Amino acid sequence: MARARSNFVCQECGAVYNRWHGKCEACGAWSSIVEEIGGGSSAAVPASLRSARGKGRVFPLEGLQGESKEPPRTPSGIDELDRVTGGGFVRGSVILIGGDPGIGKSTLLMQATAALAQGGHRVVFISGEEAVGQVRMRAERLGLASSPVELASQTNVEDIVATLSEGRPPALVVIDSIQTMWTDTAESAPGTVTQVRASAQHLIRYAKTTGAAVILVGHVTKDGQIAGPRVVEHMVDAVISFEGDGAHHFRILRSAKNRFGPTDEIGVFEMTGAGLAEVPNPSALFLEGRDAAAPGAAVFAGMEGTRPLLVEIQALVAPSALGNPRRAVVGWDPARLSMVVAVLEAHAGLKLGTHDIYLNVAGGMRINEPACDLAAAAALVSSLSGSALPPDAVYFGEIGLSGAVRPVSQAATRVKEAAKLGFSTAILPVSRSEGGDGGALRLQTIGHISELVAAVAARPRHRKAPSAQQEG
Repeated sequence: MARARSNFVCQECGAVYNRWHGKCEACGAWSSIVEEIGGGSSAAVPASLRSARGKGRVFPLEGLQGESKEPPRTPSGIDELDRVTGGGFVRGSVILIGGDPGIGKSTLLMQATAALAQGGHRVVFISGEEAVGQVRMRAERLGLASSPVELASQTNVEDIVATLSEGRPPALVVIDSIQTMWTDTAESAPGTVTQVRASAQHLIRYAKTTGAAVILVGHVTKDGQIAGPRVVEHMVDAVISFEGDGAHHFRILRSAKNRFGPTDEIGVFEMTGAGLAEVPNPSALFLEGRDAAAPGAAVFAGMEGTRPLLVEIQALVAPSALGNPRRAVVGWDPARLSMVVAVLEAHAGLKLGTHDIYLNVAGGMRINEPACDLAAAAALVSSLSGSALPPDAVYFGEIGLSGAVRPVSQAATRVKEAAKLGFSTAILPVSRSEGGDGGALRLQTIGHISELVAAVAARPRHRKAPSAQQEG
């Protein structure tokens, strides 16, 4: 009998080596390479998919012309979840959802499966981490114990597929989690790269052949990335991350990849005692309780996918007694902050090299788009000068290395969202492509960063409240 082929596979990125290495050359992780038996052999390919002939089978090719129609979708009954998925679950699609432990992934999926089951669809929840009794206890806490959701605690993929094939095909299958699944076609231990990849292939094949939508729950690493091989993210139709901070009561469902809808779309939920509640107006939530009269606070009109979102950018610039001043950023790119500070020093004459700088996106939101440059610069200048910004103004625009403020996309949508929340002024770059007025808002255009600094410096300085010693 031939000896099974042995490979050494990185458990972080899935890179394959023919011998052991202390450090993975692909991702740079240390002590992540593990020996796996049959990891790269043809044993991972089912016998039904292997060609019985020496040559392949000829199949017909089609052109681009032809009838195209919208894929059939099954609404989940949760509007924020449907927004992220593009309007509902597409038949035969596979979604990979990841998030930190305890963030609420299982709670959200339990609410979604209960809503679908109450609508008359067959829904199956397979848990590889919890017993059926534990899943029932969560359903009781959420008030969903009466929902006709089919439950099972199983980890073998072949047994799961055989059980799902009995009766009518389910509309939705939830696998919690893919790291606990194992298949007979791979000889590695559950949780290894080979088992995760082979199990995902088997479940994807089931979804495509039966038309059932499948949701795979994935663990995340300490960096917030979905654990396991990156090839699984390329195999599935959508990748969704569930984000949140334990210090805040809201959660953000963000789409990183979607073959049937927009990417970078977000859905906002609020964690309550009865589960996750939808937040239809997240801008009002992020701006709740802000101190509009304090220096160093600017409201940024951003875009998350197709949704406009208003958040508060807070900055604190204070003289430093250290030789190397601190630069702390929460919710934004630190490299982007360094660039904005350098532009303010080079083209606006500000002296920030001897100051500690702290920047925070209020509410725990994370901003990725460069349109936040102008709002961050306004907050920094406001904190340095001690002059509060107009409380009814929003900012957005990209700052170039020359100090020029560059236009950003979807300016009209940002302005419309600001007007809906009661703001009266929008400070934005000059745009030639998106003309027109701001409706109820007054548009104030800025072409260079020096114009922003001059406008903030001309405002009255904020008077600090006297301390207890001064009062005495």
